[in-house]
Amino acid sequence: MSGPGESMVARAILDGSDRILSADPPIELLHIRAGGDSSDRLAVAPIARIARLARRLGVAVSRRVVVADDEGDLDLWVQARPETGQIRLSVSGWRDRAAWKPRATPPDYATAGADFRWETDAALRLTFLSPEAGLHHGIDAAALLGRPLSALFAFDTGEAGLFNEAAPLDGRGARLVPTDAAVRLSAAVRHDGMGGIAGLIGATYLVDPEGGDEDPAAMLGDPPLTESFTAGLDRALRTPLARIVANADSIAARADGPIAADYAEYASDIAHAGRHLLGLVDNLVELQAVEQPDFTLPATPMDLADVARRAAGLLAVRADAAGVRVRRPDPAETMPATGDFGRSLQILINLIGNALRYSPEGGEVVIGVTREEEWALVRVTDQGKGIAPEDQRRIFEKFERVDPSEPGGNGLGLYIARRLARAMGGDLSVESVPGEGATFTFGLRAQ
Repeated sequence: MSGPGESMVARAILDGSDRILSADPPIELLHIRAGGDSSDRLAVAPIARIARLARRLGVAVSRRVVVADDEGDLDLWVQARPETGQIRLSVSGWRDRAAWKPRATPPDYATAGADFRWETDAALRLTFLSPEAGLHHGIDAAALLGRPLSALFAFDTGEAGLFNEAAPLDGRGARLVPTDAAVRLSAAVRHDGMGGIAGLIGATYLVDPEGGDEDPAAMLGDPPLTESFTAGLDRALRTPLARIVANADSIAARADGPIAADYAEYASDIAHAGRHLLGLVDNLVELQAVEQPDFTLPATPMDLADVARRAAGLLAVRADAAGVRVRRPDPAETMPATGDFGRSLQILINLIGNALRYSPEGGEVVIGVTREEEWALVRVTDQGKGIAPEDQRRIFEKFERVDPSEPGGNGLGLYIARRLARAMGGDLSVESVPGEGATFTFGLRAQ
């Protein structure tokens, strides 16, 4: 990206506390996605930093930034101009950037229900302990990092041979040094870029004293996310991840002076990874709420056609960048329904965003509203490659995607969207023929 003026310009005005006084839809959408609402300061950190810098210096500041948008990133050119206690923002560019994704699929033990996870360096010094170690098992991770593995686990036969087995530690019994609890371990050797041994990546499974000596594989399951776990995860990860992303963005933008291009690209990769993880944290926190048995949403009168038009408007810049036309309900069209406005907007942004992602350049996404008996329906139809019948049920399950190799999110968007729809007394479904696109239908009780 070479600078401003290459695409449409979105504008906003901030007050002296960085709160939004007015904003064009693209900036409003970024603010919403970053967790902000109408009473919050601008929640898009890279843009907010430029605004604060312009205010402090008292001059216009222009910078290139990368910001998160849904499940991808955007290259933007931001100009912030101070004027009588306010900041006027002009944002152009709006170029999609491929979302960061892990280079390899994590091994099964990393996500298969371990009580907590850990990593070491080549000298068997602890370099990482997952948040669950401290949240649920009373382990002081900060005090243990950098110490030998033996400071965490007591082995009956010592640490000899941990690197020499084809599957090191698998099934090996040990005791947690801080609590004397019995555990079984699973681990894999981590290799460096030259193929040498860089350490261990492991998982810990508590042994039930009443349940005998079980194989860790038999202990794997799909435990529900608890409120305390997601709250702890949010506290433990959001602040440090936001700091990592902010600092990495600053380095990538060369805000403090010139650096080698390779280092700037590396910092950009770090920022992308941080945004990916922040999005996952957001979804996991949302997941905990929607999976509660008593989770419901208020049902208030609203116009579902208006919600659909707003969602399409917020995604207009993305549609333009993708070369996809969006046909939305006519301005005079109404569709009275009962539901939660904010959650309905969230669902439709997800559906329209997915339709744009999978539509070919020059294609069309059609958003229509209709009433069928007691139901008010919004249908989002794309011209993508379609979804096979055997995948149509699977895509609404947790962590499932039609093609995991394609750029995208973490497989929680449609699962959460359907749970939200049903919490409002509605539903979300799909109809598709492979090669002929897909139609997602969001329905609420008609008013």
